[in-house]
Parts: sequence; structure tokens; C-alpha cells
Amino acid sequence: MQKRKLGGADIGALGFLKGNWGILVGLIGICVVFGIAAPNFITASNLLNVLRQVSTNGIIAFAMTFVIIIGGIDLSVGAISAAAMMVTTCTIAYWNVPVVCGVLLGLLFGVVVGFVNGVIISKAGMAPFIVTLAMTTIVRGIAYITSNAKPVRVFDDGFALIGGGFIGPISFPVIYMVVILIIMSIVLYKTQFGRYVYAIGGNREAAKFSGIHISKIEISVYVISGLFSAISGIILASRMYTGQPTTGEGAELDAIAAVVLGGASLTGGVGGLGGTVIGVLIIGILSNGLNMLNVSYYYQLIIKGIVILLAVYIDALKKRKK
Repeated sequence: MQKRKLGGADIGALGFLKGNWGILVGLIGICVVFGIAAPNFITASNLLNVLRQVSTNGIIAFAMTFVIIIGGIDLSVGAISAAAMMVTTCTIAYWNVPVVCGVLLGLLFGVVVGFVNGVIISKAGMAPFIVTLAMTTIVRGIAYITSNAKPVRVFDDGFALIGGGFIGPISFPVIYMVVILIIMSIVLYKTQFGRYVYAIGGNREAAKFSGIHISKIEISVYVISGLFSAISGIILASRMYTGQPTTGEGAELDAIAAVVLGGASLTGGVGGLGGTVIGVLIIGILSNGLNMLNVSYYYQLIIKGIVILLAVYIDALKKRKK
């Protein structure tokens, strides 16, 4: 089997196993522990439920993978998710617009915010951390203003079907996640755009001198991040039949944790979607298993924080070794 390596991401089954064996062992170990501690954990219904629960975080994390590979960060994904949710639900519930139009407005909102993030970061030369942190506050404020800080209920079967539908035992959100994963894998590994993403993260100056339009790629990546965040928020609103302006708090941490657990470097140039999938599953299984064991949500936050620290520490050890 022919194998190709791109930006630290091994392409192919053998390459995937070689590059991610450590976190795969960790994932299996976590499943074994929860399987012993909670007998109902390893059941088809619960595992399908885990996939449904992680689907929205997975969609955000796939976009975050691109952002981190180019050496950026996006702290506004949770706020964009909430605001896009409120734009969609408010337009459907209060303005009586068709569901399709409400969804498109929500997606457009995510694209616009992502575009603004990308333009400020690439054109003004400001740090992504500062820009997206400020945008988090702004967009979260928009979410509260749009809904007057109240939940917005949507009584529409068509809207409920978006995130609540099933094909057999598989929920629509899981199908969305898989389709997006396939599309983004092709983009990252098989297109010029994906090669440019790795090139910018690996050596920005070299990418510039080789003729890559860095600002164009950077803006595009943040637009993708904004779009996927909006998709995640709309799916969540559909599942809950309600728009909640507080939705998405901490979503950026879960997404970043999943990407870093998957082997991406916060300095850019290294990472892959296969590893991100494993990271998403680890975060989701931790939450699901701890809930089944009746562990308090506050202790879960501590455990997730420790996992993030360990992931960053392992990343630092890898750099020292190199």
C-alpha cells in the first residue's frame, strides 16, 4: 500500500494507525474502563447516542483542525454557534419566514463573522487569540440581543427534522458529521488548498515567497470555521426545538482539546482530521461515561481541563524530541 505524508499527517490506513496509535490505545482504554464501571456503556444504543452527542462538536472540530494547522486559533466558535442558532430560530418563530430561509440566514451569519475574523487577522496582523476572543464577546452579545436573552421555541416539524431525524438507527447529525468529514478530508489531503494550509502553518515566510496568497487562504479557513459553527448551532436548535442564547459555552475548548488530542500542534503545520475524529470521540466518551457514573458536571470540567493540559504537554514533549 502506498503511503504519503503531508504536514505531519499520514495518509492511508497503515499511516493512520502509525501516526495515531497512542491516542487509539487511550480511546480503547477509556472504553474498557467505562465498560467495566458502567455495564450499560458498551451497548449499541449508547454508542450510537455518543456519536449523536459528539456530532456537533465534531463538525466544529473539523474546521478547528484547519485553523490550528495554519497556526491560528478560533475562540469564537461557541458564540457563533449560539448567535447563528438565535438568528435562525428568531426569524422562523417571530418573522414567520420559511425554515429554509431561516437556516440560510443563520449560515450566512456564521460566514460573515468568520470572514470578519479572517480579514482582521490577515490584513491587520492582529493575533488570532485576541481577535477571536473579542469577537466572542461581540457575537455572544448579538445572541442575547436577538432573543432578548430568552429561549426561542420553534414549532415546526420541518425544522425539528434537521437535527432530530433518523435513517434507521443513525441520526441525521451523525450523517452530517460523516459527510462533512469526507468532504473536508478530500479538501485537506487532495487539493491545492489543503497543501497551502499545511504550507502556511509549517513555514509562513517560505509559503509567502513561494507565491501562496496567505491572506486569501487564511480568510477562507476562518470562513469555514464560522460556517461550521453555524451549522452546529442550527443542528442543536433543531434537536432541542429551541434556540438558547447560552448555547456553545465551552464549545471552543472541546474543539481545541479534540484537535490537540488528535496530534495537531498549536504552533501550526501539523495535524490531521483522522486524529481529530479520535480526539472528538475521547472527549465525547469521557462526558458520556462520567454522566453514566453520575459524576458531577463540575468534576467533569476539572477532568477535561486535565486532559487538555496532558495533550498540550505531550505536544511539547514531541517538539523537544524532534
